[in-house]
Amino acid sequence: MNAHVKTSAGQLEHTSTNQSIDTIVRAAPEIPADIRVSQPAIIGSVLLFDIVTLFVCGIASQHLLAPEAGLSGLTLLAVVVLSVLAMVLTIQRIYGYTIASLSQKRQQMARIGASVGGILACGVTAALFAGVDLVALRPWLAGWVFMSLGALFASRFLIARKIADLTLAGRLARRAVIVGGGRVVEDLVSSLEKDDSRVIQILGLFDDRGGERSPDEVGAYSKLGKFDELVAFCRDNKVDLLIITLPASAEARILHLLKKLWVLPIDIRISAQGSRLKLRPRAYTYIGKVPFLAVFDKPLTDWGLAVKGVEDRILAALMLIGLAPVMALVALAVKLDSRGPVFFRQTRYGFNNEKIGVYKFRSMYVDQCDTGAMKLVTKGDPRVTKVGAFIRKTSLDELPQLINVLKGELSIVGPRPHAMQAKAGGHIYDDVVEGYFARHKVKPGITGWAQINGWRGETDTEEKIQRRVEYDLHYIDNWSVFFDLYIVAMTPVSLLNTKNAY
Repeated sequence: MNAHVKTSAGQLEHTSTNQSIDTIVRAAPEIPADIRVSQPAIIGSVLLFDIVTLFVCGIASQHLLAPEAGLSGLTLLAVVVLSVLAMVLTIQRIYGYTIASLSQKRQQMARIGASVGGILACGVTAALFAGVDLVALRPWLAGWVFMSLGALFASRFLIARKIADLTLAGRLARRAVIVGGGRVVEDLVSSLEKDDSRVIQILGLFDDRGGERSPDEVGAYSKLGKFDELVAFCRDNKVDLLIITLPASAEARILHLLKKLWVLPIDIRISAQGSRLKLRPRAYTYIGKVPFLAVFDKPLTDWGLAVKGVEDRILAALMLIGLAPVMALVALAVKLDSRGPVFFRQTRYGFNNEKIGVYKFRSMYVDQCDTGAMKLVTKGDPRVTKVGAFIRKTSLDELPQLINVLKGELSIVGPRPHAMQAKAGGHIYDDVVEGYFARHKVKPGITGWAQINGWRGETDTEEKIQRRVEYDLHYIDNWSVFFDLYIVAMTPVSLLNTKNAY
């Protein structure tokens, strides 16, 4: 049986040439980046719908069909929540949350039916062994199954149709650039264009060479620039996939490229088409029938991005509700302490170096606010108000950033978003730390691994920002939902240490 590797675009890269290919890749039509539909957003929406639907159906079925079942309060809530999580994780484990699988109606129905029915069957079996009387529970469980399956089946039918329309329009295509030129690229492009699917949109080529070895045009694609222009182009044009076609003999050039490109949140593949180096089939990933060697992947797959997006919005909504009284008191204190607006908005680096406006409670006198963070706040800084000093030390000034989370600009957990002109030891951060911008491969967060380990507040020395980036990169490489929840749980404890927080 052939294995599959899920790509960051939600498609399946096949790890064996014996696999029958249903979806082969061709170049998509010119689709502007701003009208593309985010594949993680689709998966996240489906995931959130599934969670809410399964939960509501479970609670509603018990109250409507089996109120005498004896389950109530925390017991009912715990059973439903655990069952919903088990169902969702089971769907995910059998590739139920990828764009490729969501586009297939019958397969999705089978996956959902197996997951919902299987988990409830396991629960019934466990209840029998525990000696629970299931007679009163049967109406509840039956109602839960039928209500859930009806809602999920209907949603999958509509989703499959929508994905088909978006794919046909090229709005789900991965934006790709090719590094290299000449006959090798011509052969690669020809292989990628053999089918009518619209999964990849090739934007163009990059190469330092010229002349016959690398002409300015290969087929319908033009050379867009040289290697030194790649990073800026990929950031500005929201590139998802970078394909390197340089020969293995150009090892030094490939290593030079990778050193530049590893800071980008993109997938990087080396084309193995026509290569004399033959590895085991599992060493390759396939787009259509074309073999590639995976070099770098985005830190989070589509599933990871979807889960983190759902996690962020649920936690942000709950925190805004729970902390509303605290935020109201802080706002009142800021207003009474000094003239000016309650909120302060500062431009900072976000995901992939995009500029975002981060909300904070104003902590400085209005005529001394430093929107560019040209000067770091220090202990006893005269620009900071009395209330401002307290809310900065306790990080209460950061609470409005929950609004940024709901807007999708920040995460609850991630590398802290630094101000544009922030400095350490008199130098801009990216001049101090090599590969500094690699911390922007994920969305920045309100709290993070660096912050709970004591690296928050003032960065007056180069060592402080170097350590902060080190912890940020560790978080990116080791992300998981449980890691996020641990950081969230430890954040209040870390706030007791107010060292460097001015």
